[in-house]
Amino acid sequence: MVQEIEHFFGVYLLKNENPKYKGRTYIGYTVNPSRRIQQHNKGSKFGGARRTSGKGPWQMVLIIHGFPNDISALRFEWAWQHPKSSRRLKTLPGKSTKENQFQFRFRIVSNMLRTAPWCRLPLTIRWLKQEYQVDFNEGLQPPAHMPMAYGLVKSIKVAQSPKKKGKKNKKKSEEGEADSDMHLASQTIQKSRCKICVKRMEVGNSFFKRFF
Repeated sequence: MVQEIEHFFGVYLLKNENPKYKGRTYIGYTVNPSRRIQQHNKGSKFGGARRTSGKGPWQMVLIIHGFPNDISALRFEWAWQHPKSSRRLKTLPGKSTKENQFQFRFRIVSNMLRTAPWCRLPLTIRWLKQEYQVDFNEGLQPPAHMPMAYGLVKSIKVAQSPKKKGKKNKKKSEEGEADSDMHLASQTIQKSRCKICVKRMEVGNSFFKRFF
């Protein structure tokens, strides 16, 4: 059964099933999981990331969703991708020789779910492919308010009230731009202007390093 969810913002973990690249993983952000995995497997010409293009098939095995907006999800994505650059995660041990990429990525996200500010969010931990499910280690259990879910999920559009019918929604998702979905957060923030000089604000990796 596919669960339908409005206002969907998720951060997912891909696992590679190609014998040539087996064991590789990829972390990304999406507002539409079913469309996003198709893009990854079709290649960069169809919206997939360059780092996954031509290396499929990929399986989307785990997704964390329930973020209040795209910026919140993108911040989580960036920290998961760059734990050593994250102010909140840099003290965590790096990948050990006994860990494969999937185990390492899962250990990092296990810690993230117990770390502020993410531990306070109403997140859901969803295993899209139950055969890949692994148990959380003792001491790294997610907060009690975060449910564990299983199976596919479908993003649906929010039903509009009669008064708003016919109006175009100017805000469009910009996921899937090359390997760096983080640019969406930068674009959103760059639209802001300084209240003093009225110049556009600039943001880069330093923004994420400073706060996350």
